[in-house]
Amino acid sequence: MAADRAVVTDATIAVAAGRIAAVGATADLRRRFPGTPELDATGCVVVPGMVNAHQHTTADPLTRSTIPDDVSAQEAIFGWSVPMHAVLTGDDDELSATLAAVDSLTRGVTTLLDPGTVAHPDRVAAGLTTAGIRGRVGRWGWDTPGQPYAMPVADSLAAQEETVRALPADGLVTGWITLVGHDVVSDDLFVGAAELAERLDVGVTWHISPGDNDPAAYAIRTGTRPVLHFRRLGVLGPRLLLGHAVWLDDAELDAVLDTRTAIVSCPAAYLRLGQGYTRAGRHAEFARRGGRLALGCDSHNAGDVPDVLRAAWLLAALDRDGSGDPTRALRADEAFALATIRGAEAVGMAGLIGSIEVGKAADLVVLDTREVSWLPPGDLATHLVWGAPSHTVRDVLVDGAVVVRDRRVTTVDLDALATEAAARSAALLRRAGIEVPHRWPVVPAARYPGTSP
Repeated sequence: MAADRAVVTDATIAVAAGRIAAVGATADLRRRFPGTPELDATGCVVVPGMVNAHQHTTADPLTRSTIPDDVSAQEAIFGWSVPMHAVLTGDDDELSATLAAVDSLTRGVTTLLDPGTVAHPDRVAAGLTTAGIRGRVGRWGWDTPGQPYAMPVADSLAAQEETVRALPADGLVTGWITLVGHDVVSDDLFVGAAELAERLDVGVTWHISPGDNDPAAYAIRTGTRPVLHFRRLGVLGPRLLLGHAVWLDDAELDAVLDTRTAIVSCPAAYLRLGQGYTRAGRHAEFARRGGRLALGCDSHNAGDVPDVLRAAWLLAALDRDGSGDPTRALRADEAFALATIRGAEAVGMAGLIGSIEVGKAADLVVLDTREVSWLPPGDLATHLVWGAPSHTVRDVLVDGAVVVRDRRVTTVDLDALATEAAARSAALLRRAGIEVPHRWPVVPAARYPGTSP
């Protein structure tokens, strides 16, 4: 995914000190780097690690596929997510983040941006670090009186700064500014967060307009639409990544483009939650007009799967079907770029990740083309997106370290992780007072009428 988009064949990648040191012919690099351990990827496809720019890592990974799919987005949040977050412990958050990272790595995602941790960002950072994924973590900020974890503006900003400073700026997992957004953040907190991000030289993100609720609320409170209000506050700009921004009108879209503000699109979540993307979504148009667009997967009860290749496929499919003109729709190569280099550009990390180039971090994914889904291989860009090959991820490197080898995560004991996750999931749901409905009855074989005597 370098600028020329060349596919280099019969090649070897040399890695030193976590960076790509050279790309070239095998014999030449063996001479240049004698005695270096080798990871044999003969016949495989090696791509840059995918960038997931919006992935919640707490609560949902421990309770995946529990929120019913026949409830509204508001009920999913306030009837399920809020009660669970109210009783989360630090141990829960760390395990949940580890689980999310492991799930992501096995799907070829090497960079994960958490758009806000309610209570324990330090434990989330520890969980991501344990798994070995590259990440950004922040503490959720909001100042609506009477809400759990809400703080006055000064306290909220102090907590944000504390989180950023606690994580080393040169580490694999760093901090950034994360507000809840929507209509639960005051103007003073929006402005303060933007100023803090500038002072700390980090990015900032918040949620806005995944559905039509935010535009309606802002019309009442401010007399205008959300993004236009942000422009009036002076908080739009290259440091800001807007989570979702689905329900934008022409003036809002122009404002985002004009200020080089970025957007992260989570198409699976909008469909899963019925938020009207097919009526209002303009992310592909935004990308075509030169907008800074990244892809995300949201959460394990919204997008459900932290699979960025799946998100790329879905965004391309929605655009192709909605445009009615396949000659103008988002192409596979463009969708894959959103998952890699353009996603990295949107989150301000293109100098480090997103392409296989000398000097960049060795965040690499090996896809096993011996799998039947690769037989026979077609055009590579088309195969990567429409062929949906994330299940063929064999090996993954992050910062030069092998974190997945032969489909097994090397950093975490998966059996122990599974056991602890099951126990913590049951305890979390019990403390939150949530009983998971099951569509199909669960019947022990000994009591099943069809069991032979």
